[in-house]
Amino acid sequence: MRTPAALRQRAEEEAAKLPALLARAEQLAGSVLLGEHGRRRSGYGDDFWQYRPVQPGDPRRWIDWRRSARSDDKFVREREWQIAQSVMLWVDQSAAMQFSSSKALSHKGDRARNIALATAILLIRGGERVGLTGTLLPPRRGRNQVLRLAEFFSDPAPEDYGVPEHRAMIPNARALFLSDFLGPMEELRVAMTKAADRGIRGVLLQVLDPAEEAFPYHGRTIFESIGGTLAHETLKASDLRERYLMRLAERKDALQQLARATGWQYGLHHTDASAQSALLWVWQAMDRGTV
Repeated sequence: MRTPAALRQRAEEEAAKLPALLARAEQLAGSVLLGEHGRRRSGYGDDFWQYRPVQPGDPRRWIDWRRSARSDDKFVREREWQIAQSVMLWVDQSAAMQFSSSKALSHKGDRARNIALATAILLIRGGERVGLTGTLLPPRRGRNQVLRLAEFFSDPAPEDYGVPEHRAMIPNARALFLSDFLGPMEELRVAMTKAADRGIRGVLLQVLDPAEEAFPYHGRTIFESIGGTLAHETLKASDLRERYLMRLAERKDALQQLARATGWQYGLHHTDASAQSALLWVWQAMDRGTV
């Protein structure tokens, strides 16, 4: 088991390769808060944004007399509008995520946790509030929150497949779900439907091992779940390949349709690709105004 410090170090190394992520916050009820990062819009805040000429209706106290003294016109000193966005994470900690087809590859769960924590670091650096779905760890800002997340991600769950938490959904927040999404779909549908009903939009990142895409099995093979609750033996594994790949394609299609129906974005990451590529995709997905 990786220690929280080691997981945090790896995640920070990934996060350091990207500029600070600012979630595209919307000024909606329940998710607007004065924060520490500018949104490049005029409004309440501490950081200087720009000078502009005085307009009809501007109070006299807004005028910056020092700047105005350098010209014949009067100018107002504007500040940046500051908003902190709540972002909720769900990372599948189940036994199924411990699978790796090669010692040279990361476990799916290790890769998902690394990406999630790196994303949290970027968000918190940008002034956002980050927490977990449910009631265990509400969204907060600050470096201590990163350590809390790392500690939580260091504890795997015993279940074969993970179930998204859908309690205490914060209205109009953002969310990031990471899993292989190979377990039952119903709980995921419930969670995302409830999220959509509360104005929550976000990102689904499916994390798969390359062997789960290629199905490179032949001859006598025993397929067994990591938790040991399911097992299937076959004398000719290659005969299952076509049906398996069809089922996998159907699952991907179902995930994409669910994401479209709820206003989320779907992405796919393989553990033989770099964690940086997945972090970049998540950064772009969450930084787009459509999410």
